[in-house]
Order: sequence, then structure tokens, then C-alpha cells
Amino acid sequence: MRTHLKQALVVSAVLIATHASAQITFYETENFGGRSFTTSQQTNNLNRIGFGDSASSAYVTTGRWEVCDDVRFNGRCVILRPGRYPSLQAMAMNDRISSVRMVAASARVDERRYAPPAALPQITFYENDNFQGRHYSTDHSIDDFIPIGFNDRASSVVVLGDRWEVCDDVRFKGRCMVLQPGRYPSLAAMGMNDRLSSVRAMDPVTRVDDRRLAPPPAPVYDNRRRNQERLYEVRISSVRAVVGQPEERCWMEREDVPATKGAPNMGGALVGGLIGGILGHQVGGGVGKDIATVGGAVAGAAVGANVGRNDSGQPATQRDVKRCATQPASTKPAFWDVSYNFRGQEHRVQMSTEPGDVITVNENGEPRSE
Repeated sequence: MRTHLKQALVVSAVLIATHASAQITFYETENFGGRSFTTSQQTNNLNRIGFGDSASSAYVTTGRWEVCDDVRFNGRCVILRPGRYPSLQAMAMNDRISSVRMVAASARVDERRYAPPAALPQITFYENDNFQGRHYSTDHSIDDFIPIGFNDRASSVVVLGDRWEVCDDVRFKGRCMVLQPGRYPSLAAMGMNDRLSSVRAMDPVTRVDDRRLAPPPAPVYDNRRRNQERLYEVRISSVRAVVGQPEERCWMEREDVPATKGAPNMGGALVGGLIGGILGHQVGGGVGKDIATVGGAVAGAAVGANVGRNDSGQPATQRDVKRCATQPASTKPAFWDVSYNFRGQEHRVQMSTEPGDVITVNENGEPRSE
């Protein structure tokens, strides 16, 4: 009897310890941002703690957890396995969870009740700005870029699923910054262009000082295929190339201010403007050609207008003058606006590359890569 009792007590202790260690954390915004709520116990009504219909991402430390869109485990329920869920949108539970409880380790669960497994965090480095040139992707930490041939080469980055710490020295030393999920078309703005030597994924529950965060990135959509996800090819119904808006570019110029108020030399202004414009065309190229042309014409006209103007012999003073010109929009599309119909529902996405005739989607109509 005593042996059986001891065995029973040991089993009970293991079950209690397992239950106590199981934990789930909900976050108010996607990618583990905003307010958070962590629990290791059953919660029948998240409204009572101010977190009802508020969760947009979740992190399951251990154990399996059932989450439901109604209180007391009613309504639609799905089960989350251990892992990171940067968005609950894929399982149609975004801002809808109202109750949560742990699933017993011995309980058998129908596979159809599980939420789609979250894709692993991933970071992709590109050799040139705007995601051009050679690239290298990883879903695990790398303490030295030299063996993979990418040391001090990254100029732009795409981060998916979670935050990553990048450093300008091996083994996560030197100057380090934390990149949040999104697109970083240039690392120059943060002083890390062609300097990265190591990278590691960060635990979503780790608090990061705002001073360590890189500037906010452009949004990114994670189109990677999830595990065992069924895919479909859908014909694209319409494509519209969207060209960027014209931009105003400004610069500062040094201008002579004559000591006397003599009349400006109009002939000199015309000749100076012409010469300045020609020089601008000769030294410019592409986008720089338009800017150089305008700048050259203005600078040439200013110099020409002041030729022979200072008759007093007194030295002229100088001042800084701001010049501005509108740069025409590039003829290359900024993105493609794509529409397609899947199972009777119209979908629209924006793509950074020109699409073909079909697009690959999952059963919810969400775009996926092969």
C-alpha cells in the first residue's frame, strides 16, 4: 500500500509541476507588441481582466492551450502548441479570444483542432540596397558571417516573424541593434551598411530598451508556406502598375551679395544660366541628371547676373540660399496592385515584383510562396 501510495504521490507531483510550468502569453498587437497578459492557469473570461477580444499574437512557452472566441470555452476553439504565433489572423482568432485553458498532456486531440503551425522566424540579408544582389536567409543564429561569405556585405534586410539582433562584430559583440519584423531597404540610415558580422533571434518575451531598436521598418507580409498547408493556384483578374509620386528635392547654395546696388547684368544672367545648364547635363546622369541640370542652371544664372555688377571695388559678401526643384516620378512602378477571386471572394494585394498570370494562395485566399 505504501509503495502504491508513494507512486501515486510522485505522479501527482509530476502532473502539478507540469501544469505549473505550462504558460501562455497574449499580446495586444501583432509581432508580440503592445500590452501583454501571461497565465499558467485556466481563465474562463478574459473580459474580467481587461484582455477580452484583445489578443493579436501569442507565445506558448510550454504545454498545449485551448483558446476560444467565447467565454467558458464556448464558440469556436483552437489549440495552440508550443511556439510563437506572431499573428492570430491566420487562424481567424485575431481580437476574438475570450477564454483559455491548458490541455492535459495525456489528452488525445484531433489534428483538425490544432491551429496552423506558425512559421519559424527568418531574416534575409541582401548585398545591395532595396533588396537587390546576392542574398542569404537564415532561421537560426549565426555568430560569424565569414564562413558563409557574407561578412560586412549586407545593405538591406527583410525580417519575418520575430525580432533579430544584428551586430557589427562576430559573436554578437561591437555595436548591436534590434530589427523588428519588416523591410529595411537600406542599413545606411542606422550606420550598419556593409558592417554586419553576426545575428541572432530574440525571445519574444525579452524586453528591449527603445534605444537599441532600429528605426521603424516598412511593413512586410509573411507569404511563406506553413507546415502541411494546402495551396491553390488562382488566376489573377487584374494588375495595375503604380508609379511613385513626384518628389521635391532641395539643396543649399552659396550666393554672392554685392556691396552696391548696381543693376543686374541681364546678358550675364542668360549666358551664365545656359553654361550652368550645360555643365549640369554633362555631369549628371539618370535621376542625378535632372537635379544637376536645375542646380547648374540656377548657379550659372546667379554667377552670370553678378558679373560686372560690383563697380565699387568693395568685396562682395556671401549668403546661403535654399533652392528646390520637383523631381519627376520614376517610370519604374513602385508596386503592382493585384486582384484575384478565390471561392467567390475578391482579394487585393500589393506586390513588389511584376506578377504572372496566376497567384498561389492557401485555403483562406492568403498569398503564399511555393
